[in-house]
Amino acid sequence: VLMNSLTVNLHLMLMAFYDPDVTNGRVQVIIEEKAFPSDDYALQTHLDARGVDSSKSIVRLRPREGEQLLREDDIFREITSRAQKNTLALVLLPGVQFYTGQVLPLADITRVAHAHGAVVGFDLAHAVGNIPLALHDWDVDFAAWCTYKYLNGGPGGVGGAFVHQRH
Repeated sequence: VLMNSLTVNLHLMLMAFYDPDVTNGRVQVIIEEKAFPSDDYALQTHLDARGVDSSKSIVRLRPREGEQLLREDDIFREITSRAQKNTLALVLLPGVQFYTGQVLPLADITRVAHAHGAVVGFDLAHAVGNIPLALHDWDVDFAAWCTYKYLNGGPGGVGGAFVHQRH
């Protein structure tokens, strides 16, 4: 659906899909270290507003020393590790990392995270109109994006949101 802005839609998706079970510790959210700044701020303020300490609950994926890109194995290892510790609630990553241009394996991330009980959402601001997407087929829980970049919507262009029909 086309509505709101990317950041508003991200907040709405977090309200709907991030369900911190503080008593059992499933509060952690995985994002990338150099997430788009407004995504990072939205996530931090959202967690803090819900009584979850964002400084302890946001897990930041980093490339290995001397590298620029995230290795797929490292992404999957972090998801699996956090899930096995029963702390992972949500994986929130981009389709295309804005800083490096790295295209992330969305279908595989979704499959691994779901296998470990985590909800999966994507910021597709740099992916929509840029790479092929099959969110429903990949079983993605939610996504949000803007239209002013690769869809040429221009400044003030409306944002978009996806919610899988099973929800």
